[in-house]
Amino acid sequence: MQNRVSRILLFSLVIFLAGNTIAQPVKPIYLDETRPIEERVKNALSLMTLEEKVALCHAQSKFSSRGVARLGIPEVWMSDGPHGVREEILWDNWGEAKWTNDSCTAFPALTCLAATWNPDMSAIYGKAVGEEARYRNKAVLLGPGVNIYRTPMNGRNFEYMGEDPYLASRMVVPYIQEVQKNGVAACVKHFALNNQENWRGHIDVQVSDRALREIYLPAFKAAVTEAKVWSIMGSYNQFRGEHCCHNDLLLNKILKGEWKFDGTVITDWGGAHDTKQAALNGLDIEMGTGTDGMTRSLTNAYDNYYLALPFLDELKKGTIPVSVVDEKASRVLRLIFRTVMNSKRPYGSLATPEHAQVARKIAEDGIVLLKNDGNLLPFDASKLKNIAVIGENATRKLTVGGGSSNLKARNEVSPLQALCAKYGSKISYSMGYASGPPAYGRVIPSKLNADSLRSAAVKIAGAADVVLFIGGLNKNHRQDCEGGDRQSYNLPFGQDKLISEIQKVNKNVVVVLVSGNAVAMPWVDKVPAIVQAWYLGSEAGNALTSVLSGEVNPSGKLPFTFPKQLSDCGAHSFDKLCFPGDSVHEIYKEDILVGYRWYDTKTIPVQFPFGYGLSYTTFEISKPTTDKPVYSRAETVKMSFTVKNTGNVAGAEVAQIYVTQSKCPVMRPVKELKGFKKVFLKAGETKTVTIPIKVQDMAYWDEKTNNWKVDSGEFILNLGTSAGDVKYMGAVQVK
Repeated sequence: MQNRVSRILLFSLVIFLAGNTIAQPVKPIYLDETRPIEERVKNALSLMTLEEKVALCHAQSKFSSRGVARLGIPEVWMSDGPHGVREEILWDNWGEAKWTNDSCTAFPALTCLAATWNPDMSAIYGKAVGEEARYRNKAVLLGPGVNIYRTPMNGRNFEYMGEDPYLASRMVVPYIQEVQKNGVAACVKHFALNNQENWRGHIDVQVSDRALREIYLPAFKAAVTEAKVWSIMGSYNQFRGEHCCHNDLLLNKILKGEWKFDGTVITDWGGAHDTKQAALNGLDIEMGTGTDGMTRSLTNAYDNYYLALPFLDELKKGTIPVSVVDEKASRVLRLIFRTVMNSKRPYGSLATPEHAQVARKIAEDGIVLLKNDGNLLPFDASKLKNIAVIGENATRKLTVGGGSSNLKARNEVSPLQALCAKYGSKISYSMGYASGPPAYGRVIPSKLNADSLRSAAVKIAGAADVVLFIGGLNKNHRQDCEGGDRQSYNLPFGQDKLISEIQKVNKNVVVVLVSGNAVAMPWVDKVPAIVQAWYLGSEAGNALTSVLSGEVNPSGKLPFTFPKQLSDCGAHSFDKLCFPGDSVHEIYKEDILVGYRWYDTKTIPVQFPFGYGLSYTTFEISKPTTDKPVYSRAETVKMSFTVKNTGNVAGAEVAQIYVTQSKCPVMRPVKELKGFKKVFLKAGETKTVTIPIKVQDMAYWDEKTNNWKVDSGEFILNLGTSAGDVKYMGAVQVK
């Protein structure tokens, strides 16, 4: 009897446990990270209401869009920008949230990164800025920018990677890859043809298919097909009559069709203009359009966006198929699963000493020595008793201003701070000129007297052994700043006159240009040394002082050409319809001849050529060889040579290969960059270098067949150290 009772009790216990096990809730597929992302996306989509799908497609605040709270799918939080993680902004307006824990590392502007000509620097940049974005719990970092430097007047050039599509392509890929290893989506921008700020919200750009494919799209294509970027931002302007944030050719046919982009297309803030076009022409998330609670003070005003209630209404009426919102929601879900619903992403870190060292290293690697007559640089402190530092940019904060790239840096070392720390009482300072405070969208003149500032500066210059003039542009409106283009190619705020007067009282003048753009140099023949310093971020002063003192040998190379005068530039060689347009239309009449392609093909002398930069040492490059003389279209040419440091200090040279097609049925530039390598060498050291060049990279866009084409025939490989310094030429045959 006892055994029977025991068996009954045991059986009952088994039934009880089994029943409770069966009753346990099953984990939804979309929450199971062991499942493929596409399976999770499909499952989550099947559980969502139409309203929830639409809610994924538009902003809920200035920098966030909704998730699906009912299903435990989190919001998407975004942040500017490519040079650092922007401070927190209020929910409904652009005011600062005034948090005390959102200060970041300010990394050098992307022109400086491009000037390193070093993809390894791009990788450590992406890793560090990605770590900061992850620590701040951002899903999307709104950058990097890869719009082409078409004219030195573009106020936003400092955010981009120069005038050459090949250089920009090679530099953008590692940046994106390293950012995304942190579980943060890079958002490459601005797609496409956003090459000026004047009338950027509506200017209708007309450009040939060939120029589009050869010049303006390659860096975006590399970001998508090689780096596998998770999001992309449309641009404000129009292209062939359609706004780029909902442009059928750019987004549907090229980006999502040809390039198989599986990520999310996000508007630039306010870049959507029509519900049906936004729905049908490739846009996925709409951010920032006017009805944001700030301008109209409406409850839940974000629901009035084009891809919000108006979109939902069209779906319910059947004028837009539900498949359209399903495709958009799937892309947003894919973004969420890759970022905020990825439990394996690292925790990140913010404003660490390690990140400061990354910023400094990139800055040092990107500074370009443009002129050094008489070896005035590096400074020999033992021979100098008085160093006059002149210029507002020696003390001005240059991490602030500039529009969306404005940063709240935890620390910013100014050039004057670092110079004083290095040279102590030998330093005397005078402001020299004044620009006024930064203000987005307007210019606020300085209240200081320009004549008094200039007189004081000239006085200390006359008493010094050497003058270090630190000027250039800044992040004020109509300088290097979003929302407005430059109005003059000359230096602003009376700097040209000031430099000229300083030179009259002291011949030992070093001009340091802080800018993201080329400038006119009417004083170029009168000053012995010129340094292009860019916007260098948190460690600006330390990096600049390292180069001026010789602790670091400059190795940066220009990522764009410095023309002698603005009218020499291709975009400025035609009428106003070519630049800046007539306020409605703009035609890129220089076509594929952008940057050095224009100057070289038209034989126009320049101030400093693309790829140019001096060093404190000297280098010797041997005659190159190729692995064979004849190649098929599917092969890769391997050009080999040696580089020797023939000087007395360690340094780095950038070997550059430009390709010329001997005979072609269409016009081609005199030469085009197709390979480069930065080589670091100790004094006296020699290294053998091999640079691969894919034959397919020597193609041009054939408008007759609407495809890339490599002709059979001879191609000349030009090996040099800039577009203006070809040392060797060799020929290969393509069959």
